[in-house]
Amino acid sequence: MLMRKLGRSGLRVSALCLGGNTFGWTTDQKASEAVLDAYMDAGGNFIDTADVYSRWAPGNAGGESETVLGAWMSARRNRHDVLIATKVMGAMGSGANDTGLSRQHIMAAIEASLRRLQTDYVDLYQAHWDDRETPLDETLRAFDDLVHQGKVRYLGASNHHAWRLARALWESDKRGYARYESLQPKYNLVFRDEYERELEPLCLEQGVGVIPYSSLASGFLSGKYRPGGALPATARAGGVQKTYMNDRGFAILDAVEKVAAAAGATPAQVALSWLAHRPGITAPIASATSVAQLRELLGGIELRLDEEATTALDSASAWRDA
Repeated sequence: MLMRKLGRSGLRVSALCLGGNTFGWTTDQKASEAVLDAYMDAGGNFIDTADVYSRWAPGNAGGESETVLGAWMSARRNRHDVLIATKVMGAMGSGANDTGLSRQHIMAAIEASLRRLQTDYVDLYQAHWDDRETPLDETLRAFDDLVHQGKVRYLGASNHHAWRLARALWESDKRGYARYESLQPKYNLVFRDEYERELEPLCLEQGVGVIPYSSLASGFLSGKYRPGGALPATARAGGVQKTYMNDRGFAILDAVEKVAAAAGATPAQVALSWLAHRPGITAPIASATSVAQLRELLGGIELRLDEEATTALDSASAWRDA
C-alpha cells in the first residue's frame, strides 16, 4: 500500500487510515477482526479510534472500539506492526473532570485507553476537539509529558479552527514542546470550505499531516442515497439526510457517478481517490463493516483520476462559487 510520512515526523503511515468508529458498535468483535485482518494483509498499518467510541450507542459506556482493538492485537500479537491513533477530550463519565483537555483528564484518559488497548504506548494521541476553557499551555505541557514518558509517540489535533491550531503550533515551538504533527478535520467532496479556506494553507505551510474524517460524507458519496428514495437502514442515515441530501449534494454525487462510470470504478472509490491525492493529504480515514467494503476502499486509494476527471469533480463541488 502507498505509504506517506505523517507531518514533519519520521512516521510512515498507510495512505488509507482505517476508521475504528464502527468497532464495538455496528460491527462486533468477530466482524471487526475480519476487517482488521484484511486491512493488515493488504499492507495497511494505520488505525484511528477514540476513547468515546461508541459511547453514543445504547448500552455502551465508551471505550468499546479501543477494547476491540486491544483484544485483536493481543490475539494476533501484532502490536509492533500497527499504528494506533486514539483521541481524548470527550466526556467519559459524569464527573466534572471526566472531560476536556485539562492535565487531570488527559493523564487519566491515557491510562484508561492503554488498558483497553492492552498496550503501553499510543502511536498518535489526538485532542479530539479544542478546549477553550483550559489554558493551552496546560494541555500542551501534559501532552509533551506523555511523549517524554514514552506513553505517546506523536501528537495530533482534531476539529480545530485554524487560528487555534496556529496558536498551538506557536506555543509548542516557543516552549520546546512536542507539537501537533497531524490534523483530523471533517473534509470531503461535499464539505470542502471549512478545511480549504484557512486550515489547508496553514497545514501546507507548517508541514502538518492531514488525516480527514467523513471522507465519504457518512456514506452519501457511495451512491446509496437517492433523491426521493427510501433511506438505507443504517445508523447514520438520519444525519446524512439532514446534511447532504439537498440539490448541491446530489449535483456533486451526479458528477462523482459520471466519473466513476468512465473510470470503471465505484462512486466511493472516486470520492476517496479525489481526497487521497489532494495536496497535503496524508491519509483519508474511512471505516468498513465488511471485508468487501474494505476492498472497495483500498481500490479508491489505488485509483488515480486523470486531469479531466479531477477538474469535473472540482468544478461540481467548488465552494467558492456556491
